[in-house]
Amino acid sequence: MVVIFDLLTQGAQMALVLLLAPLLTGFVRKIKARLLRRQGPPLIQPYRDLLRLLRKEVVLAENASWLFRITPYLVFAVIWVAASLIPTFATGLVFSWTADLIAIVALLGSARFFLALAGMDAGTSFGGIGSSREVMIATLAEPAMLLTIFTLALVAGSTQLSTIAAVMISSHVGLRVSLGMALIALIMVAIAENARIPVDNPATHLELTMVHEAMVLEYSGRHLAMIEFAAYLKLLLYISLIACIFLPWQLALPGTGAPAYILGVVAYLAKLVIGAVLLALFETASAKMRVFRVPEFLGAALMLGMLATLLLFVSRSL
Repeated sequence: MVVIFDLLTQGAQMALVLLLAPLLTGFVRKIKARLLRRQGPPLIQPYRDLLRLLRKEVVLAENASWLFRITPYLVFAVIWVAASLIPTFATGLVFSWTADLIAIVALLGSARFFLALAGMDAGTSFGGIGSSREVMIATLAEPAMLLTIFTLALVAGSTQLSTIAAVMISSHVGLRVSLGMALIALIMVAIAENARIPVDNPATHLELTMVHEAMVLEYSGRHLAMIEFAAYLKLLLYISLIACIFLPWQLALPGTGAPAYILGVVAYLAKLVIGAVLLALFETASAKMRVFRVPEFLGAALMLGMLATLLLFVSRSL
């Protein structure tokens, strides 16, 4: 019975991230519209968009290869797995031993790699521009992410997320300058990875400024639905990751029972709401920067991650 309960809990977490990802994106859009004194789309609009795309016929370029066809499903599956590995409402689940930060970075890098290849596969100029920009962003975002992971590993003694959450919630960690730098660096990387303002505008369709959208211009129908769903999951992934590491409160421990899991789900929903509101406020108050200034933005995240790591090498109490 214990094994069955653990498997059901793990399945519930996988289903939870799948169901909440479009709702999170719809909530961010709604908050941004309200801040701009507009009505905005309904919260369930992302679900409607996905259903509409799933009903449409797929249009493929004549020179598109098999890679172009399988990439949407591959990207969706990889990001869903990465999002499901992050402890959302409970730690110590069946697959928690695989919830390693370096493994999650590798999964995200694999999804980016195939999406960039698919953007160039159709042979369009905009796809090539978007892929080159995506790779340029990745060359700075991934090292910044890894340095943030090294900082957390020096504090927790592990890169496993359940262990990091248990250490971060303990009283002996306290407030540290290095952790503050790591948090800012992780937020900057999350903004860049999710193509949000000021790095990219998720609502734009101006080809000369697009990064993510330029790579997927040739997709349609169910293929585009899978890519859009993967983008929703990626936003949820980063907010869940920040909440798991820096706000690990009310995460249910193994064997605590159903009431603790229910409380963990409620706390997780509250964290998502707070993250969505803060993201909407930041995007509303910011303007999109030029593409050539993105390396400066991510370079700052890289330096913050490096400084956080160096501070912990100099003094473990900082």
